[in-house]
Amino acid sequence: MADAAHKLRLNTAERRRHQRVPVTLLGRFMLEDQQEYPCQTINMSPGGVALIAPVLPRKGERVVAYIDQIGRIEGSVARVFEHGFAMTISGTLRRREKLAEVLTWLANRGKLGLPEDRRHARLAPRDPRSIITLPTGSTFPCLVVDVSLSGAAVRSEIRPPVGTRITLGRTPARVVRQLENGFAVEFARYQQLSTLEEELRIPDPGF
Repeated sequence: MADAAHKLRLNTAERRRHQRVPVTLLGRFMLEDQQEYPCQTINMSPGGVALIAPVLPRKGERVVAYIDQIGRIEGSVARVFEHGFAMTISGTLRRREKLAEVLTWLANRGKLGLPEDRRHARLAPRDPRSIITLPTGSTFPCLVVDVSLSGAAVRSEIRPPVGTRITLGRTPARVVRQLENGFAVEFARYQQLSTLEEELRIPDPGF
């Protein structure tokens, strides 16, 4: 009887941990063929998300998505429905805990009249000049178009392939998608707002 009660408590805690939160956020997702499409969330939990999308993937397909205020998530398609699909979200326990904190904030922000969470808001740096360092050690000047605590959009003459690990200023990052005049990166770790611009800036970048 005690074991059954313990399992019930664990199952209840698990359900709470993965409770879906109605939330409307814009984003983009990439399928296995490397094609990207816009999307909008319907609801989300640390373990999964339902999305409205113009193109529907197949069940079981791997998906990488970039959601405003959330950042990068990845997983596989659990089900497909009219005008959208639901996908799982894979990640470490720590990543799920962080996601749960963000979702809790988003769910309660409107009810409590709280200001918008700027944790992952995109900001235009005061001095956009920076330097890209490739794994070979080669360096190239660039402009940081916008930046958040989890990543940045960069304008540059070079276009490293998706997955390339670079250093932007003094910040380790990885290229996650191509843009019209550059590319977007995800930082290796979340940055601190107080030091964000300093970490990206390099004195006298050469232009």
